[in-house]
Amino acid sequence: MDNSIVYGLRPILEVIEKGKTIDKVLIQKGLKGDLFKEFFYIIRQHKIPFQYVPIEKLNRIVRGNHQGAIAFVSSLEYFSIFDLLPTLFEKGKDPFILILDKITDVRNIGAIARTAECAGVDAIILPLKGGAQLNEDAIKSSSGALFKIPVCKHSNLVEVIRFLKDSGLTVIGVTEKATQLHYQQNYNTPLTLILGSEYEGIAREYLRECDQTVKIPMLGTIESLNVSVAAGVVIFEAVKQRIEATE
Repeated sequence: MDNSIVYGLRPILEVIEKGKTIDKVLIQKGLKGDLFKEFFYIIRQHKIPFQYVPIEKLNRIVRGNHQGAIAFVSSLEYFSIFDLLPTLFEKGKDPFILILDKITDVRNIGAIARTAECAGVDAIILPLKGGAQLNEDAIKSSSGALFKIPVCKHSNLVEVIRFLKDSGLTVIGVTEKATQLHYQQNYNTPLTLILGSEYEGIAREYLRECDQTVKIPMLGTIESLNVSVAAGVVIFEAVKQRIEATE
């Protein structure tokens, strides 16, 4: 289940041509040449996240001739929410979508994915850059849920949020900055929940797009829950309300 590593400029280009999803490319600082120019153009064209690193880091990862580039090929298939959402409506569903804004701990993402799958969430949306890689630890933490629930990656989450709103979904941000408690919110609509990063919460530009914000009441001295626990609390409040609405 581990992400496979591909190294060398041409082997990475071949992987891209085959349509495989690449989570990230590490590029040696100062790399030049015609082949590299072609390589760099293609990874930019495909919006593949990349990072410049010292050659020593590349040498620690692989022993072969990496030619100054290493790619991490995802074992997961990624989807586009722009394609997926219409199919959910066609099936007669009230879609239930999660957006995870730059959550950096792979175990948190795995735990949230497990909760989401158990709750019947229809898709998880992640930023193309900035969040944790969905590697073996994330998949293991999810108990395989990341293979069962569609995962979407997009570079412009503001555009995604506006698309979801225009499609009739209510977008709710889970944040301690809210005034409304999570159980006071009505979740019996096509729904998107946004959960923010462990340290910074939901980015301001996404909060501005939310239709509503909710918080979980905190009675102790610690200010917030772990994001995976907070996700479980709010997700299953939504599940509870949806079940009650059908009884």
